[in-house]
Amino acid sequence: VQLVESGGGSVQTGGSLRLSCSASGFGYDNYSWGWFRQAPGKEREGIAAIYTTGGNRYYADSVKGRFTISQDNDKNVKHTLYLQMDSLKPEDAAMYYCAAVILSPRVAHGSQLEPKEYDYWGQGTQVTVS
Repeated sequence: VQLVESGGGSVQTGGSLRLSCSASGFGYDNYSWGWFRQAPGKEREGIAAIYTTGGNRYYADSVKGRFTISQDNDKNVKHTLYLQMDSLKPEDAAMYYCAAVILSPRVAHGSQLEPKEYDYWGQGTQVTVS
């Protein structure tokens, strides 16, 4: 599995950005995948996740109502994950990562936003808010 993020950049407080993550190698498995971020000196945190088969979306409290996760899955061949970020705050500044894991019972029962449960990671894209 390979994940490639894009769309980061610099934005003013209150502005918006849209991140994208292009995935290859998923095959026909059902994955949980999502967005994580890490600011300097802080632990990596999960902020939004969704299953490749759709259904519920999972959000961290810090981004609920401001960020929206969505995906395009084209015939199980091309998979793209998005994160629409609105009303950005300085505390949203971080390196943002896309990550994925084959859906397991443990992930499905409450660990959708737990970074340690994820096996595949992109290289990250930087978001700066001033």
